Amino acid sequence: MNEEMFYGKTVLVTGSGRGIGRAIALHFASLGADIVVNYFRNREPAEETAQKIAEFGVRAEIIKANVGDMDDLENLISETDRLFSGLDILVSNAGSGYNRPILEQRPKGWDWTMDINAKAYLFLAQKSVPLMEKRGGGSIVSISSPGSFRVLPEYAVVGASKAAIEALTRYMAVEFGVKNISVNAVSPGIVATEALQHFNTMQDEDLLDEIAEQTPAGRIVTPEDVAAIVAFLCSPDASMIRGQTIIADGGFTLPASGLQRPS
Repeated sequence: MNEEMFYGKTVLVTGSGRGIGRAIALHFASLGADIVVNYFRNREPAEETAQKIAEFGVRAEIIKANVGDMDDLENLISETDRLFSGLDILVSNAGSGYNRPILEQRPKGWDWTMDINAKAYLFLAQKSVPLMEKRGGGSIVSISSPGSFRVLPEYAVVGASKAAIEALTRYMAVEFGVKNISVNAVSPGIVATEALQHFNTMQDEDLLDEIAEQTPAGRIVTPEDVAAIVAFLCSPDASMIRGQTIIADGGFTLPASGLQRPS
């Protein structure tokens, strides 16, 4: 991509202090965009991200917000508008969830997961549209997961929230199309980030090596892989891609049998 492809554009990336969100923010910054860095609990990683963004000679603003809380969400969008007088790209990346077997789930876990993942995506997009209309259009990309259609261990509630994200992506793409706003989702495979610490079965380095070996691409997806795809979906070259969920897993979910561990 052209190093100045997104020059003058404003990009809001939720949950951009670390992991995939951080990689997305840095990638857009490397292409000339100004970035809104969002975090909820830990400010230090967000500040580190903002410092690295500034090294690209672009602007970075940090806004604390729990996107699952409607007051915080409203403040995130209003502060973005105050600081940048509009918005070009929204990346709904922040995610959370209660990873438990179904028989151990509680209403609190369901509400928390749906609020952070699906509800936040819906209302962030809704409130971002007027800011994008001031710029003549824009792009929205959400981060989903293969757990939306594959059964993963203790992932039922998170998987349901990701399925909701993908459904919302299709509806938004149709409704926002007349406003010159494209909407898509990216569904990464297993990505080597701190988020893997929440899955006991994924902390085994040998297992990660096995997954890499059984991935047609020969390796595990990186945050930078995801960032490049997100940026492409927001580029003019992808203007005819609407309402799609792009699976970026190196082909891991293609075999019907899934991961096969030796006996």
